[in-house]
Amino acid sequence: MIAIDLGSNTLRFIEFDCESREFGKSYEKMVKTADNLAHSGIISNEAYERVVETILDAKKIFDFSSHKISAVTTEAMRRASNSSRVLADIYSATGVKFEIISGEKEALLTLEAVKYRLKKLDINGSFVVVDIGGASTEVAFCYGDEIVTNSFPIGIVTTAQRYTTLTDIGDSISADMVDIDQFVKNTYDKYGVVDRFVATAGTPTTVAAMKLGQNYTTYRPEKINGIELYIEDLDRELNHLLSLSSKDRELLVGVGRGDLVSAGILIYRELFKIIGLESCIVIDDGLREGLALQSCK
Repeated sequence: MIAIDLGSNTLRFIEFDCESREFGKSYEKMVKTADNLAHSGIISNEAYERVVETILDAKKIFDFSSHKISAVTTEAMRRASNSSRVLADIYSATGVKFEIISGEKEALLTLEAVKYRLKKLDINGSFVVVDIGGASTEVAFCYGDEIVTNSFPIGIVTTAQRYTTLTDIGDSISADMVDIDQFVKNTYDKYGVVDRFVATAGTPTTVAAMKLGQNYTTYRPEKINGIELYIEDLDRELNHLLSLSSKDRELLVGVGRGDLVSAGILIYRELFKIIGLESCIVIDDGLREGLALQSCK
């Protein structure tokens, strides 16, 4: 089967064999679904065109005709006033029908993928996983069989476009994330502090890649899974990113991603403070992989 995750920033595809329970080839591209959403309240025509173009590109890589297709989309479509029309147009142009899923389902599917990967890495114990997306951040606690999730409307695209400078983001980030702070405190009060902090999505994986000396074209997910990051890593890599020329920044993190990664690091840094653990395990697997695993049950 092929699982497709149309996020608020990136469109991701992956093959999964339901019998062997193994992942196959994958593809992803930044489409900025949430571009200007914070100001306009709609999905732009330009974003729609980027999505359609990327799906048509993916059809040259994957055999859509002989595979089951599961396709979901998240916060940008949840929030946009024109999402029904846009998704209908995408279906007409590509034949791919997307389901808008809730923030809770998004968090649970991401949790499914992270649990799968942590088991492969032989990492045990209770944990919290954060998925820092383009327009939302999902937080899921796993205490054995007890699961607590929530979704919050703060993401790297909407935050980067809401504020003029990184200083503005830094000055406002604690106030913008007060609901996450309260959710974490309430969960800790009821269930206790978790053993591990886990993060997925583009910002954590990019920082981990930078720490390993990888860049956008040499990125290897198998090298990223299980890497531990500390808040000092975030500060160092953000300072390094900001010190580069525009051209070198694009070589390091990809075209058009510099401002998004920078905003994401500030969100990620605040999450470190809120969760209160010294280190964070980075996992490349996310919603896309969780959707594949769930679709084969």
